[in-house]
Amino acid sequence: MTELEPGELVARGEAAARERWPQAAIRGLEPLQGGISSLTYSARLTGTGLDTDPDERAVVFKVAPPGLAPVRNRDVLRQARVLRALHGAPGVQVPEVLVQDGGSPPFFVMEFVAGEAYEPKWDVSASPPSPGLVDARARAAAVMLARLQAVDPAAVGLAGEPVLSPAQELERWGLLFATAGDELRGDELSLREALARQIPEPGAARILHGDYRLGNMQFSGERLAAIIDWELWSLGDPRHDLAWLMAFADPIQQRVSRRDAANQTAADAMPGPGELLAEYLSTAGLDVPADLNWFLALCYYKLGATMSVLAKRNRRQAEPDPGLELVAATTPPMIERALALL
Repeated sequence: MTELEPGELVARGEAAARERWPQAAIRGLEPLQGGISSLTYSARLTGTGLDTDPDERAVVFKVAPPGLAPVRNRDVLRQARVLRALHGAPGVQVPEVLVQDGGSPPFFVMEFVAGEAYEPKWDVSASPPSPGLVDARARAAAVMLARLQAVDPAAVGLAGEPVLSPAQELERWGLLFATAGDELRGDELSLREALARQIPEPGAARILHGDYRLGNMQFSGERLAAIIDWELWSLGDPRHDLAWLMAFADPIQQRVSRRDAANQTAADAMPGPGELLAEYLSTAGLDVPADLNWFLALCYYKLGATMSVLAKRNRRQAEPDPGLELVAATTPPMIERALALL
């Protein structure tokens, strides 16, 4: 199957659902925006015997891209695995996986969690959240991260997953950065060498989201309704996700040159990295982790690698995105910040 056929996807979704609910039916399959590493669709699931009027629930299909091996961030069934493991964990909110299918391409169906995803320092919205909501949401994210990292991977069936050390993480992102081209790498080599000289001892492995920030969460008012987009999850040092959340409180790198007053007010309301750290530590009952600045510097390095590769691809387009050109222009000061942290 090299092209996705919606009718076949609906038929397979119904067949999988009927193994659980014999009267199940899928209606209204529609593509959703996003889905960089997988295809995402909304739909309605009926016939589940729920006490709703009508008996219907909104769902989301996550489908591996047809014609490509479902590995790494395209491995949607691996994403379903971590969601199943975390669903019901105390203080952690993730969508419930309802059914899955390992055919070609593989997919899973999960509940649709209504809410708003907005990254205050990066995004621009026609109706950005108020300053009070931005502050409350960021703090809720820090609290939920502490709850997520309290989950023992072995206790929820994830003990067999490979664990990457900080040194392996640095090597992985260094290989990606090397593909960006010299004109987009800036002083990346100096940062990589500085990081390599100070690699910390790894901490006890915990479940990592891999891109833990407000833009990958659904909020209903102040409430963090669900952590979404688990394409990059792994087991590893918990300081990775903590530092990533802190880095997005002060990303340095920018995608938008000008914000209107409402979006700028929302950006200005984002708590600083130290405030988010304090929320996390208070919930987790921990002291400041050792070598946290190393992990912050690595986050800036990872962000530089990811966005520089996107900027390289962008320059090949007939109409390049000016936002990615701004990313390229703001990468050098981000690398300077990382070097200063070290």
